[in-house]
Amino acid sequence: MKTNTETTDSASHAFLTGAILFANLDYSSLGAYAIKAAIGGAIWMGFKLLGDYITHRHITRKKNHDFHNN
Repeated sequence: MKTNTETTDSASHAFLTGAILFANLDYSSLGAYAIKAAIGGAIWMGFKLLGDYITHRHITRKKNHDFHNN
């Protein structure tokens, strides 16, 4: 007796699910979301860089102050 083995391809299931999800997207709201996300990311990056600069400046001042007091 010959047995048949069936292999399933998960890539085809992922493609089908992705196609169904992307078919229901509203592209105008997706563009607006992308713009808001980019602006929000730029603001976050600005705050992050400012915080890193202030922290680095504070640590440098503290090291210099400790060095001169010893």
